[in-house]
Amino acid sequence: MTAQRRFGDLRAHLIPAGTVTFDGWEQEDVVTARTMPADIARTVPIDFVRAAVAMAGRRGVDTAWLLESVGVAPELMAQDRARVTVAQMTRTVQQLWRISDDEMFGLGRQPVPRGTLRLICFGLVVCPDLGSALTRFADYQRLAPGLPPMIAATERSRTRFTVDTSILDDPEHLMTSFLLASAHRMMAWGIGRRIPLRQVEFPFPKPRNIGDYDLLFAAPLVFDAGTAALVFDSALLSSPITQTEESLIAWNRNAPADLLSRREYGTSLSEQVRRILTRGLTGDWPNAEEVARCLAMSPQTVRRKLGEEDTSVTKIREDILRDAAIAGLVRGNETVEELSTRLGFSEPSAFRRAFRRWTGSPPGSYRADA
Repeated sequence: MTAQRRFGDLRAHLIPAGTVTFDGWEQEDVVTARTMPADIARTVPIDFVRAAVAMAGRRGVDTAWLLESVGVAPELMAQDRARVTVAQMTRTVQQLWRISDDEMFGLGRQPVPRGTLRLICFGLVVCPDLGSALTRFADYQRLAPGLPPMIAATERSRTRFTVDTSILDDPEHLMTSFLLASAHRMMAWGIGRRIPLRQVEFPFPKPRNIGDYDLLFAAPLVFDAGTAALVFDSALLSSPITQTEESLIAWNRNAPADLLSRREYGTSLSEQVRRILTRGLTGDWPNAEEVARCLAMSPQTVRRKLGEEDTSVTKIREDILRDAAIAGLVRGNETVEELSTRLGFSEPSAFRRAFRRWTGSPPGSYRADA
């Protein structure tokens, strides 16, 4: 059966924003912009949406309907600086799962029916530790031949988890990044703690939105590698699995929102500064000296270390305002005037100028009623 035929009657399968179906259960979307917790109220670069739309279009999906169903204005696709909320990107992935009925979006050699990975995970949460869970997963892969081969190989102090994406029809590299992020988040969720990555390897050239890859993985990135891989300390393999079937069901219900946001995974200095500065959305903005005091560093040290991460206190503050502005516009319960006042702008015209500088588009392009 061809990939396009597996998508079936595409328009009939498109579901409205706000409703998600998991394994036949339909429920209200729990990851809409309105309910997104403040700590993950980030935005995603339009490049990821472009990749998803291009992939869907190659398989016969009506891309105009797809964008409408997830609330993304078509004109944003032409703006390199455009962003979407995590909730919008989550709905995009959920729609592709829905219309393809395939965990791999029809990109693999064989379909992987929806719910397959969820059933596999039920067999993994009962393992005593991460190492045994990875061993069992290697055995389970035979039950899903449509999955790309994934192997965990340990060499002394380091373990390398590789994903052979060469079998995928993935010219946009969306599935490669998605699989690596999924593996990392799932392992960390399973043991209930961070898994610091020593290195992440991608079998494709460095992308334009390199900063978002760094945010997603918070690790040294290697492009044009031989295969996709995550490298981490082998000591983590003895970490006990702390999750249960009940927590697995809850985690799956929110998928893939947790894969698209950093949450507790962000430990770089810029992430720490972001958490401190986020207080400015509900009160006074901490200045550079207050940020340094919270970090027990001198302002000069904070400035130097942020420079090494190619950012600054000012840029992080701008990113927070940009993400909050996009989320507010997508949410649609405030006028532009009300939103500009809430975000601390002296007048709406100043907000509009700043928004166009951040995204390349006027605020109206992001309004829910546009």
